Formats: sequence, structure tokens, C-alpha cells
Amino acid sequence: MTSAPISTSVIQLEQVAEADFPCVYGDFRILGFRGRLNGQASEIVVLKMGEILNGSGAPLVRIHSQCLTGEVFHSLRCDCGEQLEMALRQIGAEGRGLLIYDPQEGRGIGLLNKLKAYQLQDEGADTVEANEQLGFAADLRNYELAAAVLHALGITRVRLLSNNPAKVAGLEQAGIEVSERVPCEVPSSARTAAYLRTKKDKMGHIFESL
Repeated sequence: MTSAPISTSVIQLEQVAEADFPCVYGDFRILGFRGRLNGQASEIVVLKMGEILNGSGAPLVRIHSQCLTGEVFHSLRCDCGEQLEMALRQIGAEGRGLLIYDPQEGRGIGLLNKLKAYQLQDEGADTVEANEQLGFAADLRNYELAAAVLHALGITRVRLLSNNPAKVAGLEQAGIEVSERVPCEVPSSARTAAYLRTKKDKMGHIFESL
């Protein structure tokens, strides 16, 4: 049963563009949304494949937080780029689903603060400790705008590609039923093992291989 929304946030959302978007993972439609959460402006891009309101069961959905360093520069400090590619491959394989690209860089602290956190990590802090030393919570992300996008598209029930229980809870609090959590787990390496272990041990992310 879908959880009732409990947030008192003020959300505004409008779709401003839609176009064909063929890519190496298949033929998508790309949608652009302009949003405002409690007065703070944001832009969200959605890749949509297939008839998401028809077909069998809830669509496969990935809410992916922006990571310039991982996705553009292929950083080995995180698994973000590999997760993005995995999600697009899985949606392409099913022929139906959504990827919501959410501009919450650095778990919500922003790009330059994330680089400051990198510096602290070089000095021995893990990702959670680095954020806290900068005066932030371990994870500042909010999923209400992403949920608003789903509502705008007529979707109230999803199969969520995620390892993060907090993301499941955030969607359900915003009135989106998560009928299944689908793992989005990439193999760890010597470079990412400690990063992924911190996610598991300190943030509650679910990894079957760790």
C-alpha cells in the first residue's frame, strides 16, 4: 500500500521539453523538467523508454544523482558512472522504464564541496567523515522533486533500481509505492572497496557482495 505523503514542502514542477533521444542503450525519449522545492530552483532530466503506463507491472526506475567526476571523468573513487551505465543497460534490456537524472552532486553538497571532501579523504577521512568535517550531514539528498516528476508522469508505483534504503523510504514518504527494490550493484575493486564498505556500514546501503 502506498504511504501517504508526510512532507510539508512546497513543490513546483513544469515540463519544458521532450524529444527523441537515441543512445547506445536504446531509443529513449528525453524530458526536461524545471522544478522548485521550498524556493530552490532545480532542473531534472528524465530518460523514458517504452509505454511506462501500460504493460505488465510497475516500470523499472532509477533515480540517479549527478556525479560529474564519476560519469564524465570516470573517477575510480566511486561507483556512480558504472551504476548509471548499469541502469541504462537494464532499462534498455527491458525495453521499458525511466531514468531520472537528479542534479544532487556529492550527495547534495555540490561539486566544489565534494572536491573539498576529496581532499579530506586524501588525509584519511572516509566519505561520511569528510562530509561531517565540512559541516554537512552524511547525505543531504531529497527525493521529493524526483517523486513529483513520477507523479507528473502518472506513475505511483515503481520497481526501484537502488542499493539505498533511504531512497526507497524517501519515495514512499512522497506517495510513490516501491513494489520492488532491484539491486544496482557493480563489482567492487581495490579502489572502490573502502568507499562501498562505508556506504554499507555507515549509510545502510545493501550490497550482497560485501
